[in-house]
Amino acid sequence: MARALVGRVGAWVVLGLALVVSGALFALVPSVEGDAFPSAGLPAETQSAQVQALLDEFPDADTSAALLVYERGGQELTADDEAAVAERADALAAESVAPQAVRPQLSEDRTAALVVVPVDGAEVEADLAGTADRFRTLAAEDLPEGLRSALTGPLGFSDDVSSAFAGADLRLLLVTVGVVAVLLIITYRSPLLWLVPLAVVGIADGLARVVVAPVAEAVGLPVDASISGILSVLVFGAGTNYALLLVARYREELTRQADRHQAMVTAVRSAGPAIAASGGTVALSLLTLLLASLQGNRALGLACALGVGIAMVFALLVLPAALVVCGRGLFWPLVPRVREEGTPARVGAWERLGRGVARRPVLVALAAVVGVGVLALGLGGYRVGLSQTEQLTGNPESVQAQQVLDRSFSAGLSGGVDVLVPSEDVPAATERVEAVDGVESVRPAAEHEGLTRLAVTTSAAPQSEQAFEVVRSLRAALAGDPGLSDALVGGSDATALDTLDAAEDDLRLVVPLILGVVALVLLVLLRSALAPVLLIASVLGTFFASLGAGTWLFTHLWDFPALDANVTLYAFLFLIALGVDYNIFLTSRAREERAVLGAREGMVAALGSTGGVITSAGILLAAVFAVLGVLPVVALTQIGVIVCLGVLLDTLVVRTLLVPALAFLTGEAFWWPSRRTAR
Repeated sequence: MARALVGRVGAWVVLGLALVVSGALFALVPSVEGDAFPSAGLPAETQSAQVQALLDEFPDADTSAALLVYERGGQELTADDEAAVAERADALAAESVAPQAVRPQLSEDRTAALVVVPVDGAEVEADLAGTADRFRTLAAEDLPEGLRSALTGPLGFSDDVSSAFAGADLRLLLVTVGVVAVLLIITYRSPLLWLVPLAVVGIADGLARVVVAPVAEAVGLPVDASISGILSVLVFGAGTNYALLLVARYREELTRQADRHQAMVTAVRSAGPAIAASGGTVALSLLTLLLASLQGNRALGLACALGVGIAMVFALLVLPAALVVCGRGLFWPLVPRVREEGTPARVGAWERLGRGVARRPVLVALAAVVGVGVLALGLGGYRVGLSQTEQLTGNPESVQAQQVLDRSFSAGLSGGVDVLVPSEDVPAATERVEAVDGVESVRPAAEHEGLTRLAVTTSAAPQSEQAFEVVRSLRAALAGDPGLSDALVGGSDATALDTLDAAEDDLRLVVPLILGVVALVLLVLLRSALAPVLLIASVLGTFFASLGAGTWLFTHLWDFPALDANVTLYAFLFLIALGVDYNIFLTSRAREERAVLGAREGMVAALGSTGGVITSAGILLAAVFAVLGVLPVVALTQIGVIVCLGVLLDTLVVRTLLVPALAFLTGEAFWWPSRRTAR
């Protein structure tokens, strides 16, 4: 296959077919608009999902709310301020679906005023940004000097989240391309060579964006902006890693063979299995997310698996053809020339490092394990679950207004807890609910076909741990009464709690599956029983160390109180799958060299041959994932930081020191039961 793909005619044919197929897909595949921001996607059996499904049938199902907060920096509002707020309330009522309900409320300490405006949910969904801007403008007109207004509540938070993702694809793409271009130029030290892998990976990324959205939509797993951002970062990171490995092996073969086509055949035959195994590991690991309960996790798994598959195909088929067509001059000014027979190869720094590790493998292994263990101590501050006001960086307007509400009104005023009960049970249910600690008020809000929605106001901040405890207590209290066993507790706070619980369930389900996939791929590739165990143990250590270091940084540097619900699962997935990549690159080359040099010298030679390219690939992948931090979304920042730390740790410590040390300690047993057949 390699000969057919990179032959003198075959390379041109491959490039022509790739351009035709890619162009056809770009032109013919219908575009699909993704969601502006992530949705819950909870399993249908959760109480909050059942409540939402039933509330969708209520007459007021399409009603949302805009909360306008007025304050002057903690000072008491003046009479003029109160008059202005009343005037603004009248103007806002004209835009409401329930004008009679729009009345200004003054806090007990008279430092803030609140105007709650019921709005048409369909109108909000059709033009979220326009609706939010209209309410902000109306609320701020003709206010006395020093009096400020701010929008919060469902409308305000939705608009701020949507704004955080607005243009996210383009921003991430531009920053990612810039980072990749700079690092490729530094790595290759050529003004030309970097253009080919970047162009090939860029086309793969564009094709992934075009193909993934309609495929996901067709199977009922719509892709939102956060998934699109992770997809782009993953395709560029993985695709560029594969390109670095292939180009490095091709350059090496060009110093041995005069015919560049034959050199590429050897490079594809040697690096191809490692690239296929690495890409297959990542794709199969991602596909395990299809068994998750959260729709967002399933959508991420499908989208990113398709993206990695496309990146792998382009790296194995299109990139070799493009490199061969361009010829040796592409490497200018450092054009590789064939070494004369008998010329000794230069001993590089990585080979010297390998021999140093071989001399003291016990000391190196212990030092690496201790270092990983110290970083893992940061897990002492590990906590999962962000409240509504903690999910965005930069202190947006909705968060500032919510903080004013927390100080001057009930913290749970903008939260959402809904209790659905049969209408005949409303008195008993109301009594039960009012008896729960943390509940401030209960009122019947709507009735439909024998069901009544009880709107519950709590004293807890929205989606905080205190709010979750109130939801748990409400469910326990209602379930403990045989006459109220049909009651359901939902709303935004309950949805956040059920999402957190579902994320924990997904973590427990998917982690063993990912480890099983990785073990199977390593067994097939290395044909060894011990090596996969040691490699998996090493990447597990990397994961816990990076999670611990990330947790410490989030707590002490960024002041994030906890991790987002899905961060641990996504970090585990990317670090295990991508971390094994570098070990696959190293050990597959060591297995190849073992046939000639033996286990010990084979590992030294493999480290010398792959050390530079794997380090470059790791630094590049870490930088690409760090790009996620350009978006003001805490969850993406946390994923980017943890994966960045883990990839650097895996590249510079685990793959460089720990894995070779373990291989030297175990010797030929590292490859058991595979036997060495000397060549």
